[in-house]
Amino acid sequence: MKRTFLAIGMLATAAALLTGCETTPRDTGAYVPVNTTVNDLENHTTIVLMDPRVQISVTCSGIQQRTLPDGRLEVTANLRNRENRRIQVQASCVFKDEQGFPTEGESVWHNVILTENGQDAVTFTAMNTKAKKYTIRIREAH
Repeated sequence: MKRTFLAIGMLATAAALLTGCETTPRDTGAYVPVNTTVNDLENHTTIVLMDPRVQISVTCSGIQQRTLPDGRLEVTANLRNRENRRIQVQASCVFKDEQGFPTEGESVWHNVILTENGQDAVTFTAMNTKAKKYTIRIREAH
């Protein structure tokens, strides 16, 4: 019995010593983007709610878009509080060209206080005439 355990122990030790360490080859080079269509609502919709609590509390009952006489785009979103309590959210707008690329930096975040079951309009104006599309972003105010 002792010889069997001794033989098994010697075989295990020899296997461990002779096997060596396996190293993962270092991968370098260019990579293809992964999950390019996951969570890309900002590329396809005009309004996005940025966190779960806002998704429960806020909805947009309408968006009005118009071109000003000087050629700039103006967008007004009618935000509605779905809860029976007063809430504060923040809204910003990213104006984009025909291909969906931003034409300017993101607008500042506007604080919007929505009364119980109330509505409020938020207006954004593009800084230049390149804007043809937009995405309004709503997040929880901290």
